[in-house]
Amino acid sequence: MYEEQQRPDDGGRHGPLAGFTVGVTAARRADELGALLQRRGAAVLHAPALRIVPLADDGELLAATKEIIDQAPDVVVATTAIGFRGWIEAADGWGFGEQLLERLRNVELLARGPKVKGAVRAAGLTEEWSPSSESMAEVLDRLLEEGVDGRRIAVQLHGEPLPGFVESLRAAGAEVLPVPVYRWMPPEDLGPVDRLLDAVVSRSVDALTFTSAPAAASLISRAEDRGLRDDLLAALGHDVVPACVGPVTALPLQAAGVDTIQPERFRLGPLVQLLCRELPTRARALPVAGHRVEIRGHAVLVDGDLKPVPPAGMSLLRALSRRPGWVVARSELLRALPGAGRDEHAVETAMARLRTALGSPKLIQTVVKRGYRLALDPAADTKYGDE
Repeated sequence: MYEEQQRPDDGGRHGPLAGFTVGVTAARRADELGALLQRRGAAVLHAPALRIVPLADDGELLAATKEIIDQAPDVVVATTAIGFRGWIEAADGWGFGEQLLERLRNVELLARGPKVKGAVRAAGLTEEWSPSSESMAEVLDRLLEEGVDGRRIAVQLHGEPLPGFVESLRAAGAEVLPVPVYRWMPPEDLGPVDRLLDAVVSRSVDALTFTSAPAAASLISRAEDRGLRDDLLAALGHDVVPACVGPVTALPLQAAGVDTIQPERFRLGPLVQLLCRELPTRARALPVAGHRVEIRGHAVLVDGDLKPVPPAGMSLLRALSRRPGWVVARSELLRALPGAGRDEHAVETAMARLRTALGSPKLIQTVVKRGYRLALDPAADTKYGDE
């Protein structure tokens, strides 16, 4: 687990995510996702939106395991590698490991994807089939095409009921036995997730990543508890990019009316690559005082050089960039500063720090008794002057 926020360490090379802040909600593999993002230049804000509770001592899992041993199902569907391994380990702990494995050797065993297939084979078993898409929808289609009426199907759940999967099998006449190997619970320490929520609502992050549906549902639930649900959904709908590892993960957000981006392959690497393409397209690039200025989340690229800028400075720069080349009054800039009060001297102080951070004072011009303006190049005045 890394600190709540880590800045990138790219050895002086600016990756495609340099200047952007990405929120990570994952409980599992968060370190791996964070490292992938940081290697591409992003600053990472991590707060697990849930925690995984193994059910080794849970009576529900024990009962399901005994039922499978006593009466073998026709089909067993393994949905996650960590869940399948946890199930076998729990059965070993209860002294039922060999009996469970013997049952699983004699049933139609379906594995949702390559990682689950690996866990199945590591247990000395062989899957009968695994979909190339890693999609539960494809697993469901295969079962329904085979015909499930009167068949007993055990389904290893991955933290919460699979949306529509169990219901569709039962509607087609199957007897479904859920195997709840672990559950998702809210994090014990809500401080980090609350700080992440605040950062999303204040637009201090540029993208928010989700690797499981329960994490998305948990974050929305926590926002609702704090009276921030509408603010969260508004931020994710307009300014903060919600990036999900796949369509199942996106379901809670879609149900709340939030459109998400997803990679074609449901993996962490493609998810990061998608952000590398998406976020730079949202940066504002302007020709200013003979320089190319690209305004990103927490930093500015000036002729390709990364210039970290304090939050107050970024607020001023965004206010100026909304009307590039036009004079913006001090009073308006004061309103853009978070918690600045009524003293316009705060604008002057923040502006001095912004110019220092940019390393080129001529990018922003002072217009005496009126305010400030971005020194937009003359050739660009027509293009931007009517905005």
